[in-house]
Amino acid sequence: MYIAPYVSSPLSVVRRMLVLSELGSGELIYDLGCGDGRIAIMAAQEFGARAVGVELREDLVKNALEKISELGLNGKVKIVQNSMFNVDLSSADVVTLYLTTSANEKVKPKMESELKQGARVVCHDYEVLGWKPRSVDKFCENPRLGYPSHTIYVYRR
Repeated sequence: MYIAPYVSSPLSVVRRMLVLSELGSGELIYDLGCGDGRIAIMAAQEFGARAVGVELREDLVKNALEKISELGLNGKVKIVQNSMFNVDLSSADVVTLYLTTSANEKVKPKMESELKQGARVVCHDYEVLGWKPRSVDKFCENPRLGYPSHTIYVYRR
């Protein structure tokens, strides 16, 4: 099984993704390929959401679980070591992705069949081909650079 290299989203981008998703208190968010759990952690800490992170790599899962425990978020954030294809997304209000366009293409049928009406999908830098985004946000993490350094795609099922 191929495991993609881990590249984390900057915290400013994570916060922007969560704001653009319109994540509400008590909603359930799934982060597919959650890495160190930063999206799930911020969703619980700053937005009052419940969160599930899904990650294949054991070392990243271990680090995320340690951070969640340190922050006292055990009841609000869960990290699952598994393939995103083995996790039921039917209860998700929001799904976040920082995968490649080809990986998004592979998980697209799963999201189309499992996500409930009104669920939001938010992608960092890579779109879901064939879906029409509600919004495309060109986000400049460092305004001094003078150009957008990240693109956030927001979809609603």
